[in-house]
Amino acid sequence: MRFCWVTLNVRNMEESLAFYRDVLGLAVRRRMNPMPGTEIAFLGVGETEVELIHNAKNPEPSHGRDISIGFEVPSLDEAMEGLRAKGVTRISGPFQPGPTVRFIYIDDPNGAKVQLVESRRG
Repeated sequence: MRFCWVTLNVRNMEESLAFYRDVLGLAVRRRMNPMPGTEIAFLGVGETEVELIHNAKNPEPSHGRDISIGFEVPSLDEAMEGLRAKGVTRISGPFQPGPTVRFIYIDDPNGAKVQLVESRRG
């Protein structure tokens, strides 16, 4: 079994694409409109993707606060600098629960929690 993607329902497709593409650097792999009022986009770097779905009939999707999407970054300090340069000001952390891992949380435009983690493998 292989993990394929995580699905997020979004309020505004263009705003969400700008966040995941321009702020986090994920490539848009494909976009489609399977039915009127519904748009789907898949983004990713590597094997696993983020699927964004905008459904006009669901204008206010909700995301559980106890779930986060995690992305590994080579340098957490550089990632935080890049986020601030792109206007992301609400950064929670950094947290370092042990000597080999540091991470932060940010919110996407829909309130989904996104974790950026740096693993320091010796």
